[in-house]
Amino acid sequence: MVAGLFCLSAQLICRAQSEPTNLWTLRMSGYFADSSPAIAADGTIYQADFAGTMRAVTPQGKAEWAFKINSEIKSSPAIADDGTIYFGARDRKFYAVTPQGKLKWTFTTGAWIDSSPAIAGDGTIYFGSWDENFYALNPDGSKKWVFATSNIVASSPAIGKDGTIYFGSHDKKFYALQPDGKLLWSFTTGAPIISSPAINPDGVIYFTSTDGNLYALRPDGKELWRLHTGGVTESSPVLDEKGNLYLTVNKIGISVSSDGKRQREYNYAVILIDATPAVAANGKVYFSAPWRKLSAFQQNGAELWHVDTAADQVASPTIGSDGTIFVCDGPFLRAINSTNGLAPPAKSSWPMFRANARHTGRVQSVN
Repeated sequence: MVAGLFCLSAQLICRAQSEPTNLWTLRMSGYFADSSPAIAADGTIYQADFAGTMRAVTPQGKAEWAFKINSEIKSSPAIADDGTIYFGARDRKFYAVTPQGKLKWTFTTGAWIDSSPAIAGDGTIYFGSWDENFYALNPDGSKKWVFATSNIVASSPAIGKDGTIYFGSHDKKFYALQPDGKLLWSFTTGAPIISSPAINPDGVIYFTSTDGNLYALRPDGKELWRLHTGGVTESSPVLDEKGNLYLTVNKIGISVSSDGKRQREYNYAVILIDATPAVAANGKVYFSAPWRKLSAFQQNGAELWHVDTAADQVASPTIGSDGTIFVCDGPFLRAINSTNGLAPPAKSSWPMFRANARHTGRVQSVN
């Protein structure tokens, strides 16, 4: 009995020490944000909302500027080496905005742009459109090339170490393109692909399809394995330092080993989840969910803490270099930390949505 009470007390103390702290909250607008926050090298946070405003926010939570358009923004921003912020919108335009909040240029497509852009090492910007095309733009906004698919491209691209670009389409195909826009290969699934891929250090590509499967493909397009999860949402996989994968499957989070074995579940939501989790260097896995909740789990499936926020969370959380977690719930942008120490993103090739806090969509070195 005494031993049992001691164990319970130890658990409660551990939980108390890891309780989260809300560092600051910024109200953005009366609309929710479907876009994940991106963080520049100087710590500035860029956040779009569905009302059509891209904001720059200081690390202390103060709004610096607001860039407004007359359209919804679902695409998450990506930040180039020179600080330029790129994003797409539902007015059919792709935008480039300076770090001072001034328009650099726009590029017009034939339909909505929900795909979040990826930025190659040479500055080329890649994204898809509802006009069924996949685009490559030069840093000055000129078209480099366009690749036609046979359906909507809402999936956000991933860039491999060799520059290969990977993305999915509603035409049920997963594509690999050379940097010059030529098709390397395509892989057919059983349903539309709306999630974004992740890439491990060996070049293996992971993605989900609304056919309910998580796929692992070799860089040559050969299937390594598939795992039937039953998932139909757009949550994308992320990787920890050991190569384990984390993603949400409908109403739960799951972890999957690098060889495709389902390991454990993380129960934290009551409705379908589109957000992608994020993995910290101390082993914590962060999941955001609709119905006002951000949860931190140990990798063994035990919940460390959760934050009940003011409004629904639709977008994926982002981990800053100092371990601060940035998340949007409804019209609010929040900076959250836990009192038991900071933990930067996991030292993996793809620890969060879009691979890193700048959202470049480019596989990271783990050396």
